[in-house]
Amino acid sequence: MANIKSAKKRIRQTRKRTAHNRMYTSAARTHIKKARKLMAEGKLDEAEEVARKAYSTLDKAGRRHVLHPRNAARRKSRLMAQLAAARNTETD
Repeated sequence: MANIKSAKKRIRQTRKRTAHNRMYTSAARTHIKKARKLMAEGKLDEAEEVARKAYSTLDKAGRRHVLHPRNAARRKSRLMAQLAAARNTETD
């Protein structure tokens, strides 16, 4: 445990920041999982709604540097590619 006052403050700040950042990563993961599950079940309209929420959450996480902006972009791209692929297999 830290003995110096500034180190103790840093620990408090880190705990607070970690909890706040976890909210964004957890929400993004949850939305992505729900969207993929709905795609697998063939409920593409519902999956698209959830994918939009995931897209928005990933954008926020990238803007706030909770995730690296390119990491967020890659995840969004992969999710939308999966949705497009699911739509294509439905029409075929």
